[in-house]
This record gives sequence, C-alpha cells and structure tokens, in this order.
Amino acid sequence: MRKAIGVDLGGSHVTAGIIGEDGTIVGQHELDLEDLTFSAVVEALSTVVRKALDDAGKAVAVGIGSPGNIEPHTGIVRYSPNFGWEDEPLGPTLSKRFDLPVLVANDARCATLGEYTFGSGAGTRDFALLTLGTGIGGGIVAGGELLIGNRYGAGEVGHHQIRPTDGFICGCGKIGCFEAQASGTGLIRHAYAVAASFPRSKLLDVPRENVGSKKIRKAAQAGDPHALAAWKNFASDLAIGVANLIAVVNPARIALGGGVSSAGDFMLDAIRARVDELTTMAPRGTTEIVIAKLGNDAGQVGAATMAMRGGLTTKPSLQGDDGS
Repeated sequence: MRKAIGVDLGGSHVTAGIIGEDGTIVGQHELDLEDLTFSAVVEALSTVVRKALDDAGKAVAVGIGSPGNIEPHTGIVRYSPNFGWEDEPLGPTLSKRFDLPVLVANDARCATLGEYTFGSGAGTRDFALLTLGTGIGGGIVAGGELLIGNRYGAGEVGHHQIRPTDGFICGCGKIGCFEAQASGTGLIRHAYAVAASFPRSKLLDVPRENVGSKKIRKAAQAGDPHALAAWKNFASDLAIGVANLIAVVNPARIALGGGVSSAGDFMLDAIRARVDELTTMAPRGTTEIVIAKLGNDAGQVGAATMAMRGGLTTKPSLQGDDGS
C-alpha cells in the first residue's frame, strides 16, 4: 500500500502523520512550536517530517496543510496572519530538504479534502466542512471537486458577515463575521454579553484568559441558566451561517468539525430546526447536518491525500494559476 506524509501545521504545534492510501494513519509525530518565524517553523517541520519518513520506510510524497492564503501549485504562502508571513516559499524550501515532492495548501482546504474523501463527506458530490474552534475554517466541494477560488481563497466561510451592525469585532477587523459569532471564541463572547442578566452566576468567576468554550458548553448541557442563554445566542448565529452556506452552495451534507463540535447532538439539536426555518430557495431538510468523523486528523489525512494525487483537485487544468 502506498503511503504519504500528511502534515498539519498549527499555531502551537505541528503534527506529521504516516497515511496509507486508504486514509488510515499508520503513525504520527508531533512537535510544539515556540517560535513562529519562518526559519524556525521550517526547522520544526523538517524534524517531524524526517521522523515520519524514517518510520514510514517509503513514502511517495509529503503534503502540508498550513494556515494562510497559499498557492498550491508553487507552495508559496502568500499571506498567513497566524504566523505573520508574507510570500514565504514554504514548499520550495522543504522540497530541497527531502528527495520527494512536497505539496503545500491551506490547512482548512486539506481538512475538507480529508473529511470528504474518508470521513463524513464520502458518498456525496456536494459537501461542506465547517471547523469550529478558536475561529471558523472550512471548505466546499462542488460536483466532486474541492473549490479553490480565483486566488486560492474559496472556503473562507468564517469571514462572511452575519451581524454587520451589532456583532462582535472579528480578528479580521470586520464586525459580526460568522467566525466572531459562532466559533468557540464567539461562545465565550456571548457568555460575557449576557452576563449582566445573571448577576449571581459563577460561570465567569475566573480570569478571562482561563474561560474556555468547553466549560460554557458543559455548563449549558448541565442546565446552567447563564450558559444556556449564551448557548442559545451562539446556536442562533451558527444556524444563520449554516443556512447562508446552504443558500450559496446547496451542499448535500455539511459536517461540523473542530473542538466546539464535540458537543455532538447537543449542538445539532440546537441548530437543525432553525436552519430549516432560514432555508428558503433550496428544499428544506435536504441538506444533512452532521458531526465530522475524522476530528483533528482530517488535516493530516487530507494533506497526505493531496500529496498522493498530486494536488487538491483531480483536474490538471486547476493545478496552475487558476487554482488548486
């Protein structure tokens, strides 16, 4: 069985998986990142990839999912706010270190490819993944092909505005982005926004930097009134973004991944009816909303899949300047 190395590059650590062509993870290596400069990240990537290659014995290629706007056909990171990079040659630099092809693409697009090929998207032709964590990432598959966009930005669903006049300020500078309202960070913000209505609540009685979305979600599941009010507003905003996605791309299935999706049925039950209410131009109830299957492994699996197929898409015409 062919194997490839799939790398998930995050803001705090990097993970390199040895992935079989059937999507199975044979082994993994992980390294924390303490320095986000380009040279330091290249060294960390080289270390974990080398360890994975040593364990794999033989691999056909290396795929890397990295945050930012990336030219998949060159491997150049045009812009990555997470790392503060501009026009950094990540792919070409690493290609010189390994006697293998090295492909680089946006991390959320890699995760979407992995989830579509081997996870909850399998068997569909039109699919979308939303990764709900500190922010919201994602990707869109239409007609069996991952959408890349004119300049590699298709799938940035977190930055469409759902509350442009009364929402929270997003990290991108806009007001009321989907990400600002319906990510894990958004849930925390909703808890603070309704706090005045619950003066006796102990939910936020810790330093703000120690308040996590998981704590609020668990408190909501346990029936805490303050947490439930925050969860209700969060779920309402999440439903708006999901319904907008249905209106724009009409997928057969939308998978919710990322840390916040660990709420499972508690989350699905909170949004499905509202999504149906907000769905108008497509037949209601025809888009399945499910929890993603691959979890945190989707990025590695997708990056390796990209490496084995030679690109994010199967269309050679999309491997050049027009996308992929």
